[in-house]
Amino acid sequence: MKPEQPAEDIDRLLHEPARLQALVQLAAVRQADFTWLLNRTGLSRGNLSVQMSKLAEAGVVKVDKRFHNNRPQTLYELTAAGRQSLRRYKAGMQRLLDSLPD
Repeated sequence: MKPEQPAEDIDRLLHEPARLQALVQLAAVRQADFTWLLNRTGLSRGNLSVQMSKLAEAGVVKVDKRFHNNRPQTLYELTAAGRQSLRRYKAGMQRLLDSLPD
Protein backbone atom coordinates (compact mmCIF):
# COMPACT_ATOMS: atom_id res chain seq x y z
CA MET A 1 0.00 0.00 0.00
CA LYS A 2 1.34 3.41 -0.98
CA PRO A 3 1.27 6.22 1.64
CA GLU A 4 -1.45 8.80 0.98
CA GLN A 5 0.91 11.67 1.65
CA PRO A 6 4.08 12.08 -0.39
CA ALA A 7 7.29 12.61 1.55
CA GLU A 8 7.64 16.01 -0.15
CA ASP A 9 4.77 17.26 2.02
CA ILE A 10 6.88 16.86 5.18
CA ASP A 11 8.49 20.15 6.18
CA ARG A 12 12.22 19.39 5.98
CA LEU A 13 13.11 22.36 8.16
CA LEU A 14 11.10 20.95 11.05
CA HIS A 15 11.84 17.30 10.27
CA GLU A 16 15.54 17.55 11.17
CA PRO A 17 15.80 15.77 14.57
CA ALA A 18 17.68 18.47 16.51
CA ARG A 19 15.34 21.23 15.31
CA LEU A 20 12.25 19.13 15.94
CA GLN A 21 13.41 18.34 19.45
CA ALA A 22 13.98 22.03 20.22
CA LEU A 23 10.60 22.98 18.73
CA VAL A 24 8.76 20.37 20.77
CA GLN A 25 10.37 21.74 23.93
CA LEU A 26 9.46 25.31 22.95
CA ALA A 27 5.87 24.32 22.21
CA ALA A 28 5.43 23.35 25.87
CA VAL A 29 6.43 26.77 27.24
CA ARG A 30 5.81 30.42 26.45
CA GLN A 31 9.51 31.26 26.30
CA ALA A 32 12.79 29.49 27.04
CA ASP A 33 16.38 30.56 27.44
CA PHE A 34 19.33 28.95 25.70
CA THR A 35 20.55 27.08 28.78
CA TRP A 36 17.12 25.58 29.45
CA LEU A 37 16.88 24.37 25.84
CA LEU A 38 20.44 23.08 26.00
CA ASN A 39 19.61 20.99 29.07
CA ARG A 40 16.27 19.76 27.72
CA THR A 41 17.56 18.74 24.30
CA GLY A 42 20.99 17.39 25.22
CA LEU A 43 22.44 19.04 22.12
CA SER A 44 25.88 20.66 22.08
CA ARG A 45 26.04 24.44 22.40
CA GLY A 46 27.21 24.80 18.81
CA ASN A 47 24.56 22.50 17.37
CA LEU A 48 21.74 24.15 19.31
CA SER A 49 22.95 27.59 18.27
CA VAL A 50 23.10 26.64 14.59
CA GLN A 51 19.67 24.97 14.64
CA MET A 52 18.01 27.87 16.45
CA SER A 53 19.55 30.33 13.97
CA LYS A 54 18.04 28.35 11.08
CA LEU A 55 14.64 28.34 12.76
CA ALA A 56 14.88 32.08 13.46
CA GLU A 57 15.85 32.84 9.84
CA ALA A 58 12.77 30.92 8.71
CA GLY A 59 10.52 32.89 11.08
CA VAL A 60 9.62 29.82 13.12
CA VAL A 61 11.14 31.13 16.36
CA LYS A 62 11.69 34.60 17.73
CA VAL A 63 15.04 35.37 19.35
CA ASP A 64 15.44 37.97 22.09
CA LYS A 65 19.02 38.71 23.16
CA ARG A 66 19.38 40.73 26.33
CA PHE A 67 21.40 41.10 29.50
CA HIS A 68 20.16 39.69 32.79
CA ASN A 69 22.23 40.46 35.91
CA ASN A 70 24.99 41.79 33.62
CA ARG A 71 25.16 38.48 31.75
CA PRO A 72 24.04 37.83 28.19
CA GLN A 73 20.80 35.89 27.91
CA THR A 74 19.17 34.53 24.77
CA LEU A 75 15.46 33.80 24.90
CA TYR A 76 13.46 31.88 22.31
CA GLU A 77 9.77 31.52 21.65
CA LEU A 78 7.70 29.98 18.90
CA THR A 79 6.14 32.52 16.58
CA ALA A 80 2.50 32.17 15.52
CA ALA A 81 3.80 30.91 12.17
CA GLY A 82 6.05 28.47 14.02
CA ARG A 83 3.15 27.05 16.03
CA GLN A 84 1.12 26.67 12.84
CA SER A 85 4.04 24.98 11.07
CA LEU A 86 4.46 22.57 13.96
CA ARG A 87 0.72 21.75 13.90
CA ARG A 88 0.89 21.09 10.14
CA TYR A 89 3.99 18.95 10.60
CA LYS A 90 2.29 16.93 13.34
CA ALA A 91 -0.84 16.42 11.24
CA GLY A 92 1.21 15.43 8.19
CA MET A 93 3.29 12.94 10.14
CA GLN A 94 0.13 11.51 11.72
CA ARG A 95 -1.45 11.04 8.27
CA LEU A 96 1.72 9.39 7.02
CA LEU A 97 1.91 7.03 9.99
CA ASP A 98 -1.79 6.26 9.81
CA SER A 99 -1.29 5.09 6.22
CA LEU A 100 1.00 2.28 7.38
CA PRO A 101 -0.53 -1.17 7.19
CA ASP A 102 -1.14 -2.92 10.51
